[in-house]
Amino acid sequence: MESKAQTGLRGEDLATDYLRKQGYLIWARNWRQGRYEIDIVAERWGITHIVEVKTRRAGSLLQPEQTITPTKVAALHKAAAAYMAQNRIVGEIEFDLVAIDIFP
Repeated sequence: MESKAQTGLRGEDLATDYLRKQGYLIWARNWRQGRYEIDIVAERWGITHIVEVKTRRAGSLLQPEQTITPTKVAALHKAAAAYMAQNRIVGEIEFDLVAIDIFP
């Protein structure tokens, strides 16, 4: 059985592949600054997408999308602001969730 970290990385790999197939340009993966973290930063049609990836193995008590808390949303907003400032990005931004259930 894979570890939680391995499951998370596998989910991020799947999400990245999916986004690329949908025409997104991937700018960053696992971007970090201090305590802030963004799973994937992508762009499509001139819109910057801050993508949170939540991956769960079959049999988990909660669905991936149920694990997004108000605290996580606030942290994502701060992380996005830091990323945008650091990379001098202006324009429209969208927050997205990729929820993945992994079955054996």
